[in-house]
Formats: sequence, C-alpha cells, structure tokens
Amino acid sequence: MTKTGMFDTHAHYNDEKFLSAENGQEGIISYVVENGVCNILNASTDLEDSKASIRLAEKYPEIYAAAGIHPHESGRYGDIDKAMAELQELLKYPKVVALGEIGLDFHYNFSEPEDQKKIFEAQLILAKELDLPVIIHDREAHGATMDMLRKVKAEKGIMHSFSGSAEMARELERLGFYISFSGSVTFKNAVNLQEAAKAVSKERILIETDAPYLAPVPHRGKLNHSALMLHTAEKLAELRGVTLDEIIETTRENANKLLLS
Repeated sequence: MTKTGMFDTHAHYNDEKFLSAENGQEGIISYVVENGVCNILNASTDLEDSKASIRLAEKYPEIYAAAGIHPHESGRYGDIDKAMAELQELLKYPKVVALGEIGLDFHYNFSEPEDQKKIFEAQLILAKELDLPVIIHDREAHGATMDMLRKVKAEKGIMHSFSGSAEMARELERLGFYISFSGSVTFKNAVNLQEAAKAVSKERILIETDAPYLAPVPHRGKLNHSALMLHTAEKLAELRGVTLDEIIETTRENANKLLLS
C-alpha cells in the first residue's frame, strides 16, 4: 500500500474476527496505520461494544469511537429510557465523535421491526439533542429509514456502506447527510451503486471498510481491514473521473469536517 492519509469512517475492530486473527487486533491496527490509514471511526453495536470502542479509541491516537445500538440488538433494550440514559453517559467521552451504528435492518430481522424503529427514533432524537452526527445502517429498509429521518428531521450524519440509488443519495444530501462507500462499490454487479457513487457531490462523499466485512475486489471474501480501502478509493476515482489522490484528500477532509472539527 502506497497512498497515505485515508480516513476509514466505519470499522469494527472489536469484532471477534479481528480478536482471533493470526496477527490479532493489535497487529492488524498497527499494520493499517503503517500502510496509509490516518484515522478510523470504530462503530459499535450495543452498549457493551460501545464501551469497548471507547477503550480502543483511548488506546490508539488514530482511532475515534461511535457509541450506539445496532438494529440487530434493538430487541434487547426493553427499557428505552434507561438505555438512552446509559448511552448519553458514554457519548460524553472525549473520543466519542458520533452516535452509531443505528438504523434499520429488514433483511435479517434479528430484532422485530417495531423494536428497531423505536430505538432508532430514540437515538436520532438523542443525537439531535447532543448535536452529534449519526451513523446509519440501512439494509433492505430504504423507505422506512428515510421516513424516520424525515420524521425526526435528522440533519447530520453518515449513511454508512450506502446501498441505495442516486436519487436517494441526493435526498440524503438535501437532509444534510454524508454518503459513505464501502468495498461493495467495487463489486461487478454493483451497477446502481456505482451510478450513485458518480452522483454524490464532492462535499458529501466518504469512504469506509465496514471491516472485517465487505472486503473490496480483489480481496472479496477475505478478512477486510482499513488499508484495503485503497481499492475502494481507486474505484471511486475511476467512476468519478478524478485522481486517486483527490479522492483520498476529499474524503479525508469531509470526514474531518463532520467528525473532528
């Protein structure tokens, strides 16, 4: 890997796949920092994982944390007020720069859709109260996700690993969101997604890995990590008719503006 300065706006370095990997979590993080990655936003799936993300961010200067409850875990939090109170305390840590990952997932439905919607709405409201960006997960729930964002008047955040249309991307931009592309934009069958990647404005585009998942071509199906994001950046540069350096610089500046300024 030769390019430097990439900002990975979504990864899960507390995932078991990293903890059990040959080089371990620490070895992989050291490798990616030495190979082109300047910053990583480590997203969380529940309150305990949020605490682990905070510990990781406190250990590595390059890593920041997002704290939140993923739609898969929504059904575990029956007392939403209590969960939001605990989440609010976690969001006070200095290196927590976003609330997430939150949203809706109607593909797996590991939690009931109504439970997902309730905790999604509660977290969106909390983020607005605290003036924090949200990290949105949307899988096979485009309509319901957009309805919720409109209902709450959400206006700051990232649509992570974007999978929607160019039209949806434009509406998200109008709401104030950034659009983040993962390795899935490099997949051969991702024609609609690639069209969306062309449509997003320069001021709103981001890149990510969703590591350890969604490794880009030519590493598809393998353990993903932040240094492999270079392939995603190369694909975006090709699609948008710009240089690789410009994509890396643009996405880094956008991430810094949203998350660190």
